[in-house]
Amino acid sequence: MEGSSETGAPLRADGGVLIVRNAASGTAVIRSDPAATFAARVPEAQVHELAEGEDLADAVAAAMESDAAPAVLGIYGGDGSVSRMADLARRYDRPMLAMPGGTFNHFVRALGIESVGIALDALEAGSTVSVGVVEAIADDDEPRTVLNVVSVGAYPALIEERERRSDLGKWLGGVAATWAALRSTEPLTIVLDGRRARVWSVFVSAGRNDPERVATMQRQEADASVLDVRVHHARGSRVRALASLAFGKRTAAVLRAVRLFPRDADIERLVVRELDLRVTPAPGRPSLFVHDGELEERAPDGFRLRCRAVPDALRVFAPGDRPRSPS
Repeated sequence: MEGSSETGAPLRADGGVLIVRNAASGTAVIRSDPAATFAARVPEAQVHELAEGEDLADAVAAAMESDAAPAVLGIYGGDGSVSRMADLARRYDRPMLAMPGGTFNHFVRALGIESVGIALDALEAGSTVSVGVVEAIADDDEPRTVLNVVSVGAYPALIEERERRSDLGKWLGGVAATWAALRSTEPLTIVLDGRRARVWSVFVSAGRNDPERVATMQRQEADASVLDVRVHHARGSRVRALASLAFGKRTAAVLRAVRLFPRDADIERLVVRELDLRVTPAPGRPSLFVHDGELEERAPDGFRLRCRAVPDALRVFAPGDRPRSPS
């Protein structure tokens, strides 16, 4: 099912658009500076570059409290920045202008936004899509808006290892992190719907996802009226646990051919509207989860993670001719 699209009168950028740039996003990717494009296409927009240590919520709050509060909240950054802006767009009831400025840009790519120019074309045309999200609550914290996926287990462990080696750079740090994870990753204990299980990982995706994947890193559709859940039961080796994180279809196909990919019998697939999960890490291992690439650490003895699908939660400027979602 696709999210609904709307095309109305063009939204002029006469002071009504705030664009926040996260300069720290996408440092592993060579891309042109969008400043000239912003100046040419939306000359009246307020463009704010986040300073080191500055909080996105503070920057948006200052703009919203000004005499000329923006009608559109824009973000140029990666999935983590876009996810945080989505939360703010929902809070202030504003449409979001999301532009790819990170390394992977999973969310915007799923909506057909492959470049800054495409996003600005949609803004000028007034073309928006209604997008569903996941609300994730860890213990008794405030809900977090999630655009792609929430995960516990092997993937957060790999991200944590990579962040510890950030001084090596993204590529070399990733190689070192994978090697460390192959030696140290341990299964989690989860309780789901009253059932206890030892698992390598759990992925909770916004909307229906590719049935062949275990690690559903990128959403596949605008609609997110359901959660697509993949539970990788700990019946195989650490190698299989890490192999399940293969990003590309070709890589996954090679791993299947050499029998390193998890067996179908070890993957439990659920499509639900809500999920209530209790997570307990192995002794001595960190208590972690990841949402849209953002790593969070919890109490050492584990945590409760609740997720629910929220359809039509957010309006995003996107082209009206997006590819049809998978059935």
